[in-house]
Amino acid sequence: MSPAPAAQTPVAPVVLALDFGGTKTALTVADARHGTRLHDLTVDTDPDLGRTLKTARTLLAGREPHAVGVSTIGIPGPDGVALAPNIPGWDELPLERELAREFPRSTIRVATDVKAAAAYENASGALAGCDPGLYVNLGTGLAVAVVAHGTVLTGRHGASGEIGYNLRAPDDVGRTDRVPLEAAVSGKALRRGAPTPEFTRELAYHLVNLTIAVDPERIVVGGGMVRVWPALHDPLRAALDAAVPYPPQLVPAAQPYDAPLLGALALAVEAARPGPKKTR
Repeated sequence: MSPAPAAQTPVAPVVLALDFGGTKTALTVADARHGTRLHDLTVDTDPDLGRTLKTARTLLAGREPHAVGVSTIGIPGPDGVALAPNIPGWDELPLERELAREFPRSTIRVATDVKAAAAYENASGALAGCDPGLYVNLGTGLAVAVVAHGTVLTGRHGASGEIGYNLRAPDDVGRTDRVPLEAAVSGKALRRGAPTPEFTRELAYHLVNLTIAVDPERIVVGGGMVRVWPALHDPLRAALDAAVPYPPQLVPAAQPYDAPLLGALALAVEAARPGPKKTR
């Protein structure tokens, strides 16, 4: 009699999370049930997705993800990602469709990176329990997210909080050739040699006005510039205390560098669960 075939160990289900930034893309493969991260890599952001998808397949090691959660700069739509000038051609890339083509058996969920980060910080980070709360991303670009009643506000077109497009002075009103705020207040601006005192002063000006409009309980700051948090905190704290009727708390994010990726991972884990799914 032939021996019975050896029992195969079932392969634990996994999900894939991607965070597309202006210069780097972070990837993680995680347990689909609990979101425990198993494998991580970071690559340069490529406009055609080729390097990213190859890296994802390497991390997956032959497995198919039950779901793919994505956070990206800009505003993802069916035919491209709007407001993402840092990645050439991104405005014409149907990101969700391309990922669905690569992973046809996976549920795909896509969100703007700052909103994904704010959702994560609201669920289990520095914004937990705050109503309303304000998440400020200071990285390659500049954007914010408003959290009210436990929900990240998206706006009519998904572009709520894109303050990188703010006017910088009254003379900008009506001009189509103006320099937007992000060109002067962002990590990209500092790399081009923007003076640090002017950078901080202009950031404080806009943050104070936004705080007066929203009246948040807490402001949480994430992004690569949190690495110089002491240099940011003191002038921003002073500006808020001097001008805001009810100055809020000002703290770094619980996950200042990984919150967008963790937000994407949360989207994937939620999408992989059985039962009714939330739309993105």
